Amino acid sequence: MHPSFNKRLIQLFFIAALIIPINLFAQRSVKDSIIGTPWVGIQYGLNWTGGDLADRYGLINHVGFLAGYKTNKNWIYGVDANFMFGNQVRMTGLFDHLADSKGIINDINGDIAIIQVAFRGYNVNATVGKIFPVLSPNNNSGIYIHAGVGYLAYKARIETQDHVVPQLELDYKKGYDRYTSGINLHQFIGYAFMANQGALNFYGGFYIQEGLTQNRRKVFFDQPDSPVPTNTRLDLQYGFKVGWLIPIYKRLPKSYYYN
Repeated sequence: MHPSFNKRLIQLFFIAALIIPINLFAQRSVKDSIIGTPWVGIQYGLNWTGGDLADRYGLINHVGFLAGYKTNKNWIYGVDANFMFGNQVRMTGLFDHLADSKGIINDINGDIAIIQVAFRGYNVNATVGKIFPVLSPNNNSGIYIHAGVGYLAYKARIETQDHVVPQLELDYKKGYDRYTSGINLHQFIGYAFMANQGALNFYGGFYIQEGLTQNRRKVFFDQPDSPVPTNTRLDLQYGFKVGWLIPIYKRLPKSYYYN
């Protein structure tokens, strides 16, 4: 397929992505009543860590999506999923036993290896919430609260870039990545705005997440003589979350007039 055709196809896709939601929104005004509608959206969160998680990691980003349904009573039921990532790693000494007397780790060719460690994880949750039409332009906007329960998993991502360090390749990484998973709980309080007409539909507010997790590796290679803790961890994240919503309204029937 010709490159110019691919470029044009991508342009048309983005134009359609902008036009279609506007057309959907134009079918109905939310000003007059509380409307039941499917909700689809994308969201971003910036989170600080607390509890046991703060011993390992610092600031964590969330990027995700949500899908659900808002009833004509302003109850909201749905699911959301988030990819979590960050570069603030507080674990020290992970690779000290691999370094020489000068503190250098060499790759397979004897060159100085550059090792990068970052946070990676995800969560998937079922949620229930409600909008209270306070300080709002219509009955579909207002104070928004929701809570949920789901699954959380995360680990340290270890990268040696273009270097090959045999002790940190393939499955050997599992001895250092501190893979952890378990139950995820979360709560949110903020504000949801649904425009009377148009594509300006969003929410934002304060978010907190509690992970009841456990280490899933059987050995830590940097601590081979110490048993891996099996107690339940309390992994906290708290911060702010914002999202752009796409309510999908049904098309109103056309009106016909007869003389």
